[in-house]
Parts: sequence; structure tokens; C-alpha cells
Amino acid sequence: MIDKEKLKKYLKSMKKPQSFGELSKRLCGTSKETRLLKKYLREQLRLGAVVRTKNGHYGPAEGMGLATGYFEAHRGGYGFVIVDKSGERDIFIPGRKTNGAMDNDRVIVRMEDTRRREGSIVQVVERVSDKVFGRVDYVGNACYLKPKNKTIMFDLFIPEKDTLNAKSGDNVIAEITDYGNSSRPPTGKITKILTVPEGPKSEIDMIAEEFHLPVRFPKAVSSEAKALPDNITSDMITERMDLRELNTVTIDGERARDFDDAISIVKEGFEYKLYVHIADVSHFVPWESALDTEARKRGTSVYFPDRVIPMFPKRLSEELCSLKPKVDRLAFTAEMCFREDGSRSSANFYPSVIRSNERMTYTAVKEILIDKNERQRKKYAALLPEFEFMEELCHKLRAVRLKRGSLDFDLPEPEIILDMQGGLQSIAGTDRNFAHFIVEEFMIAANEAVSGFLESLKIPTVFRIHEAPDERKLDEIIKVLKCTISWSKNRISASDFPKIIAKASETPFKEVINYLVLRSLKQARYSTVNERHFGLASVSYTHFTSPIRRYPDLVVHRVLREALTMGTHSGKQKEFLKKLSDIAFHCSHRERVAEEAERETINALRVWFLKDSVGEKFTGKIVGINARGLRVRLDGHFIDGMVEVSQMFDDYYVFDDKNLTLRGKNTKKVFSIGSMVTVWIESVDMQEREIFFSFRGLN
Repeated sequence: MIDKEKLKKYLKSMKKPQSFGELSKRLCGTSKETRLLKKYLREQLRLGAVVRTKNGHYGPAEGMGLATGYFEAHRGGYGFVIVDKSGERDIFIPGRKTNGAMDNDRVIVRMEDTRRREGSIVQVVERVSDKVFGRVDYVGNACYLKPKNKTIMFDLFIPEKDTLNAKSGDNVIAEITDYGNSSRPPTGKITKILTVPEGPKSEIDMIAEEFHLPVRFPKAVSSEAKALPDNITSDMITERMDLRELNTVTIDGERARDFDDAISIVKEGFEYKLYVHIADVSHFVPWESALDTEARKRGTSVYFPDRVIPMFPKRLSEELCSLKPKVDRLAFTAEMCFREDGSRSSANFYPSVIRSNERMTYTAVKEILIDKNERQRKKYAALLPEFEFMEELCHKLRAVRLKRGSLDFDLPEPEIILDMQGGLQSIAGTDRNFAHFIVEEFMIAANEAVSGFLESLKIPTVFRIHEAPDERKLDEIIKVLKCTISWSKNRISASDFPKIIAKASETPFKEVINYLVLRSLKQARYSTVNERHFGLASVSYTHFTSPIRRYPDLVVHRVLREALTMGTHSGKQKEFLKKLSDIAFHCSHRERVAEEAERETINALRVWFLKDSVGEKFTGKIVGINARGLRVRLDGHFIDGMVEVSQMFDDYYVFDDKNLTLRGKNTKKVFSIGSMVTVWIESVDMQEREIFFSFRGLN
């Protein structure tokens, strides 16, 4: 009887591509087997493992000098194919060789230059989405959609019958009906015309549409969530470690709603025993249930200033799985022992039941430990020893991590506050305090311990990897370092980054240099192959600590549970393990989408914040320079805008690429990174979500 493995084995042994008739003759004995062969071939074609030639013959992609993977598109039209084969580096695809592939499409690629790892996309085997957000533009009577996503390098032609009577300038959602070819343009139909935003809330509504974020849960998902119990029952905790007597706290931001991690700590002599308790979502969400399928599709929760688009319904994310105080909750605990020098001596993992004593905030913990606030210390007197042990261990773990070369970007993040009516109240940079460091260090410790344990057992899992930066990108930042922090070397390596960050921390250029180094790094992603984590200088890292809001963490919980019980994998679980590579890439993509949506929201709300301030004067710092002009960040506001060279009328300004400055031809006036300037708000572009300043000179 033919099966998938038999087909794969035969395809691998073939000397040349074969027709369906030839394959059927060699592999099938009955009409039922012929039907199965058709089904398996279709499946392998979809996965990209098999290629169909122009004359209708079939052959293995790898045997024909081809590779399969996912396309990661970049602005400018080029991209990279992240190949399926373990250990293979990404393949660069020039813009002219993308063959119409869009971000996250599954593709077949031909390597054309092995030294430079450059290739061309032969075929798109699976489209991730056929929806496009953009603005309508009429050229004569012909209707086109200009995509907002800058990685989409084509305009979409909309036939007259499919325009929904959209007017020029309308923001719309369209569905691609034909991806076109060299002789005809891609074609689509408009499915929704979006209303013009009337305020920040409706702007966020439009951004959710723009990024195709699912704001409602399917009926089957809601039904499954509704059927879950209201409370933890005695039968759920019979085979769990009972840790309800341990002093336990959650530490989160003031506005947090989903609490997926809690901490306990005990000091025994010179050793610390740290318990990191993580919400046991996997207990309530079986593999391939409606809840699981929807969570996998979403990949992550998305956080906006006025709302969360959660990965799970609130019944789980804010109630049953959330580690709220004074109630029993199911958890997965990482129990770790650390020596006095901060090195880990042991780690154990087990399902547990906990009862959090308090829901703490970062602010309150900082007041207790750093500010020595008497009122707070008295209020939480019963937990004071634990907080002081946390402080001690945090310092030790942090010292160990930084010593091994971990990067420490102490950068403010924008915090946007809306009032009760949905209007913008403030935009400012928020600094991390010591309480953030405590949670950060303890979560890193748990993630490393789990990853190392699973890797030691050689169990397939999902790692969180962060590759070292490209050497070419490192060369690009040399000139900035030379003209800001007097960097003397002509070349830098990735190992220099901790020194650069440390040196910059003592200068006015700290923030600028930190952002510059951060932008030179590759994006962290999920993978079934451990390629280490460069930013954390970690040899083995995963995500285990946030299963309420990140799907990979839920995957790791399931794998860890199987490893601990040493159970034999059921058929469903074996299928689950086979899908890990696809899950890893999909979740990396969903994370990027969420980050882009959150970033676009910040850009949009900055514009809303300043739309009535056109003509007003501000001071700011130059944080970026290029041939287009100066990027300025306003003092007191976490808001950037552009002073374009074309709007600098007192002289002709030339961009000095070597020294990263703008220099006046006649006045010899020089603008460099870190300079303070006075600017006037010239205009705001609500459509493009950009702010433009005019310029009056150096302070």
C-alpha cells in the first residue's frame, strides 16, 4: 500500500523527473492507490518538496537544485528565503527575482550564486494572504490600489465592476484575484471601504484592519472557552506540586490584565532557590482544539494603547489562566537553584498549583527596594524578605549575563495615555526601573533552563534564536561611532557591541548609539534549529514564560510536559512535532505583524497628538541624518519628525556620508547627531502618518 514515506523514498531515488503515469505504474496497484498518489503529490507540491516541470513531470525539489522555504520581504523589493533545511543560511533574493512573492509566502528558490548566497524564486507554492490594504488612485478611468505595505512592490488594478464605487484617496481593503505575470498586472477587487478616522480610537480601528488583525473570535472558539470551568477544582490538582504555601507575587505594569508569570524565592544559606511559575495554559487548551487552532493562527496578542487583541478569549487570558492574587491557579514551575556567584546549580520543572499573595506593580516594587518608601515597606512587610532576596539574586544574574557578553539596551519606550473619551492625553518615554530588571532576569533564567533541558534530551522543540549581525551592517555604523564616541578602530565585530554600549552610556549620544546598534542587529526569531541567541549571549534559549500571549511558549509547555512524563507520543502529538518548523516560521511572521501594527499605531497617534500644533515651536535633538535631511526627537515628548533638506532655505546643505553630517556650502554650518535644535511644526500628514518640522538653526 502506498504511503507518504514510500513516495518520498521513491522520489529521492529517481534519476530524473517522471510523469504521473510512470509514478502510478511503479507505485500503485489499485485505483484507490492511484487516488492516494494524486493526493500525496498535491500535498508535496503545496509544501514545495516536489516540483512539477513544464512538461508535467514530477521530481524532488532538492534533487533538481532547488530549495523550499518562506520569503521574508523587505522595503525596496528585495528579500530573503528562510530555507526549510536545518542549518542552511538564508538566501538573498534581489528585487527583480522575487517572481511576485509576498512576505511570508512559501516558495521554491533556485540558488544562483553559492558564494554570495543569492538566488531567484522559481515558484510561489502557497500564498499567506490575498488581502491588501491601501489607497485608491485613479489614472484616467482606470482604478488602482496603492498598497500601504512598502514591501509590496506593485499597484493592484481594480476592474470597474469591482471598485465598490470607491473614490480616489479612499482607504480600502482589496482581495487579489490574479497575481499577474510579465504581460499583465496583478488584479483585485475591493471588499471594504474604510471610513476616515475621526480620532485616535477610530485610527486604531483602521490599523487593525490594515494589518488584518482578527478582532473577534470564531463561534467554535467562544463556545470552547465558555465550556471551561469557572474555578480550579480538586481533581485538577491531584498530580501537581502544591506550592500554595509559598510566598508568591506577580510583578507587572499598572495597566496589565493578563498575568502569566509569578515569582517565589527562598534563600538557604548562601544559595537562592528561585521559583518561576508560568500559567499552565496547555492544561485547558488541547492540541488541535478550536482554541488551539485560533491561537496558532494569531500567533501572539497585539497590544494597543486602548485595547488588547488577545491570542485567547478573555475567559482564559484574563480569568482562568491569569495568575490573579488570592485564588488557586494551575502553573508550570521552573524551580532553579543558584550559587552565591549567580551560577545555576540545578533546575527542575513540574506542573504545580499556586496561590499568588499579591499583584505587585513595577512602581511599587521600585518604591520598596530602591526608594525605601516606608509606607510601601510597611504595607508589604510580610513579603519584604522575598523582595530583598529578589534584589540580591537579580544583581548576581545580571552581572553573570553582562560578563558573558549579553547586550543591555536601556532604552525608553513610548507610553501613550488616552483619556476617558479616547482623546490623546500624553506621549512620553518610559524608563525601565529595577523592578523591570528583576522580572527580566528571572524570566531569562527560566527560558534558558528549559531550553537547555530540552536540548540535552535531543527533543524537537522551538528555540528563540538571534543570529550575529551581518558584517556589512557593522561597517555602516563605524562612521557614526567615530564622530560621536571617538571610536578608534576601523572595523568592529559583534563582540565589540558591549564595549560600544558601555562607552556610549557615559555620553550625550547614549540613546542614539543604542538605537543604531539595535538597528544593525538581525531580528530574533523562532526556529527548530538552535543557532544561539546573540543579544543575550545565550547558548540555548527558548520562550517558555508567556503562554497566554505567545503561541511558541504554549508549544514549549507541551513539549516539556511530554519530556517530563516520558510518555509515548500519540498520533496527534507526532503530527504536532512534524509541524514545529512551520509553526516556528509562522509565529515569527505573526510577531513581526504585531510589532509593525504596534509601531504604526505609535506613528499615527504621534501625528494625532501634534495635528493642532502646526506652527508651534519646540526644542529637540538630532537622532538621525541622511541625504533627505534631519530626524529630530522633541524634548519632553517621545515624538520624531523630519526636517527635509529641501526646506532648509538659509543655505545649500550637503550630506557628508563619511562624517554623517549636513554641512552648509556657504555658511559652513554643521548639523551632527546629538546636536540640539529649535524646530517649528511645519505640517502633519495624516495619511502617511508623518510629521515635518521646519528649521531655524542650532541652539
